[in-house]
Amino acid sequence: MSAVTIAAETRGQAFRRLKAAFADAGIETPELDARLLLLAALGISLEALIGDWQAPLSAAERRRLDDHAARRLSREPVARILGRREFWSFDYDLNAATLVPRPETETLVAAVLDLVGDAGGRDRPLRIADLGTGSGCILISLLSELPQATGIGIDIVPEAITAARNNAARAGFAGRAHFIVGDYAAALKPGLDVVVSNPPYIAGRDLNRLMPEVRDHDPLEALAGGRDGLDAYRAIAGELPRLLGAGGIVALEIGAGQEGAVSSLLKKARFEEIRTWCDLAARPRVVSGRRP
Repeated sequence: MSAVTIAAETRGQAFRRLKAAFADAGIETPELDARLLLLAALGISLEALIGDWQAPLSAAERRRLDDHAARRLSREPVARILGRREFWSFDYDLNAATLVPRPETETLVAAVLDLVGDAGGRDRPLRIADLGTGSGCILISLLSELPQATGIGIDIVPEAITAARNNAARAGFAGRAHFIVGDYAAALKPGLDVVVSNPPYIAGRDLNRLMPEVRDHDPLEALAGGRDGLDAYRAIAGELPRLLGAGGIVALEIGAGQEGAVSSLLKKARFEEIRTWCDLAARPRVVSGRRP
């Protein structure tokens, strides 16, 4: 698709034209996307934009906005264009090896915090493992709420580990978060208190049906869950009895319709108190369990 030229002279005109172009293209959040990309092109805050809608765009600002608009109309996600995404009150830098953190994954963080609170409080020196850590957003979010906890994030892709380390350092958790390249839990030692994961869970037959923002821009290895979408869950479930100590918690993000299968895998691994947690759209999003 050819680039859209924003010929507007003012910030307000540029915003309206961008919003209309996105709406005409069927983009789900045209107003939000237009605002975020305009702010990025101008390098200003929302308060500054609201305070002066009539300010003219410079030639350099128009060029940046043209580039942002063309990329969004090609269905590149806003987070990819900006190179960052907010999750659980922190901004995370992204690269081609990391998933874009999504709001529904915050359900996984909330579930773990509830489970930890029920098991004795958040001020304990918990040991956490995040399998398939990507940008590190899940582990870093948990450490921000669990002041005595330490964690290790594992990802098979070295570039993802680089992003996670950088994000932990920027958020101030480099001393409590460690990241290594590996395949799920193979490199971990027993005695963990919490295992979390947002693993690949898209069945092979469904990959081509994903929205282009996901299918064409998220890393395939972070999406493809094998023929039935459950390969990663089988691998993780097989390691859990070795990794988690007595009373240890596991919480796994799931895809649509997978709560029964993932619950069964945890039951076979002899986990108890198996629960399903729904996201804000009331969709089952997380399955958790506790080792006896």
